[in-house]
Amino acid sequence: MQIKSGFELRNILGENIIIAHGVQNIDFSKVITLNDSAASAWKAVVGKDFTEQDIVKALVKEYDVDVMTAQNDANMLVASWKDAGLI
Repeated sequence: MQIKSGFELRNILGENIIIAHGVQNIDFSKVITLNDSAASAWKAVVGKDFTEQDIVKALVKEYDVDVMTAQNDANMLVASWKDAGLI
């Protein structure tokens, strides 16, 4: 899977916000914010094909977390990104 083009992660006043570029991506009914671990995962996979396992590896590498916890977090993260139309 890939993050759709036209979305960019920005840090605005300490908040990780997904900014949409292009008319097809703009939905003024929601603001997409990411916590620090989700933003770290985003940075690890943006611009390339990735799997949930790639996110798991990135989380395990960046944080002191076991693989099972990282897998659960990656599952929820991918589901939320799909629901938001980011991938």
